[in-house]
Amino acid sequence: MPHTVIFDFDGTLALGEGPLDAYVRCVDEVAGVEGFAAAAATERARLLTEPGRYRDAYHAVAVAAAGLGIDEDALQQGYLRSRDLLATEAAPIEPAPGLGEFLRRLAAHAELVLVTNAPETRIPEALEALGAAGVFTRVVCSARKPLGLAAVIEEVLPLGPVLSVGDIDEFDLAPARERGAATALVGAAAAAPAAEVTFAAERLELLYAAIEAWAADSAPLEDVPSGTSRTTGTTRS
Repeated sequence: MPHTVIFDFDGTLALGEGPLDAYVRCVDEVAGVEGFAAAAATERARLLTEPGRYRDAYHAVAVAAAGLGIDEDALQQGYLRSRDLLATEAAPIEPAPGLGEFLRRLAAHAELVLVTNAPETRIPEALEALGAAGVFTRVVCSARKPLGLAAVIEEVLPLGPVLSVGDIDEFDLAPARERGAATALVGAAAAAPAAEVTFAAERLELLYAAIEAWAADSAPLEDVPSGTSRTTGTTRS
């Protein structure tokens, strides 16, 4: 049975503060509200000092904006402007070490699918910059996760095992877990997953061997390489 590995984009494949910095600048330009950039920096800092307070840095920035009366329309305009800059010097991104080689090895054992809430704008250029061009059999943009991810999982799950990889449980993992698929949590939240996950590690490269083994059916899940954690059957809060 074919295996499918579904990846999130921002915060999973595309790393670095560049896109978020561009988002803050663009919202600041659109809204023109004094103090927004400082407020956004304050809320972004709370991601480190108050784990679990925000889903991610974009959520933190949105909260800062709301506190200053900046509406959703301004946030959306700023976000779309920032995506025009993706993977440029104005919004640089970086991959996890060895990402391209890992994805090409993985593609020998599984169908790779990218599902992101981001628009299609500059996604091809971004994948090229990450060394990931040409490895995905399917790219779904503007997915409206979690609903969009659920739809993809329901489509591919009857074909074989599915693993969903991402940094936000609510958007990237919950739809998979609810449908009996495997999950891999990356990023800061991996230190203490809020719900049951199959694999967890702060950095994606620490999960390369475990994901490849899962896709190739070459090792039981108990044999997770050093540097990763397996939390199936354990719920943490």
